Amino acid sequence: KYLDESGCCLWSPVSYSYSRVGQQKRLEQTQRRGGRISILGLWQPHQGFEYAIALGSFRSSSYIKVMDSIADKALTTLTQTGRLTVVVQDNASLHTSQLAQQQWQRWQQQGLLVFFLPPYCSEMNRIEEQWHQLKTHEIAGQMFEDEYDLAVAIMDGMAARSLKGGYALERFKFNSG
Repeated sequence: KYLDESGCCLWSPVSYSYSRVGQQKRLEQTQRRGGRISILGLWQPHQGFEYAIALGSFRSSSYIKVMDSIADKALTTLTQTGRLTVVVQDNASLHTSQLAQQQWQRWQQQGLLVFFLPPYCSEMNRIEEQWHQLKTHEIAGQMFEDEYDLAVAIMDGMAARSLKGGYALERFKFNSG
């Protein structure tokens, strides 16, 4: 599985498109420009996409909650099939924090191995293709009034990509209590 975090803003970049002869493409701007929704995803090509969304950026504690969920599934896979689960990821600080490092041995015992890509090699992470498709085809050229509308568009875009690609989709939901 390929893991990465990506962000989307209320004002997405205007992509290349067509317009009527003599008319310039125009998008109405919203009152607010700020706001970011981050998406943390795990892509298993042609099989499944698991993701979580957060307002702002993910922290190590949120990353660990997602990885704990993946480790629980890895343990089931290991027990049922004898197969390990490998997560390929970059060296982002939330992936390598002391808090995250303290979990590595436990995750490994559950059948989850973490593999780090070399620095500055994002092109080796196949989830980057999925982020590009989501941003280019599902939410490009839209202006969102607030973070809620953006989050809904991301979830709708993820569902549309899942249908087009014929793979399973699961959204990790944080406990709000």
